Amino acid sequence: MADTTKIINCPACGKEMVKIYMPEQKCNLDVCVNGCGGIYFDNREFEKFDEQHENIDEIIETLKDKNFIEVDQSKTRICPVCGGNMVKNFSSVHRKIEIDECYFCGGKFLDNDELIKIREEYPTETERSADLLKILGAQGNSLEFNQNNPASKLFNSLFRK
Repeated sequence: MADTTKIINCPACGKEMVKIYMPEQKCNLDVCVNGCGGIYFDNREFEKFDEQHENIDEIIETLKDKNFIEVDQSKTRICPVCGGNMVKNFSSVHRKIEIDECYFCGGKFLDNDELIKIREEYPTETERSADLLKILGAQGNSLEFNQNNPASKLFNSLFRK
């Protein structure tokens, strides 16, 4: 999906989001500047910002010295672009950071500070993927899978019938 040009409301707090142009990535991000500090990424935009070497200076400057409202983390969020229910997923195998994703249009919503935490967790996507493969490999080599482990469930769904 292309970069959304319409003004959208934040899926977490309902406030109008502000478009921030990111010159290096050549796209607009929707940032909840006057509400909760969340960031909405259109389909495929997130991958342009999740690695430490990717410039996010405009985001940091926009959010600097602002006080943000608290939001209800348990509430199901509605995608501001397509209206579908967003699904909570962990950003990595560490299961520390939960992000909201829209399976219909591919949008992602991160609460305030989650982008920084994701970038701190792994410097590059290569390292993030290697960690996943390491866990899947360890799970795949064991004779018995822990059915409660998300990596085991993923491995089973992909490779076991």
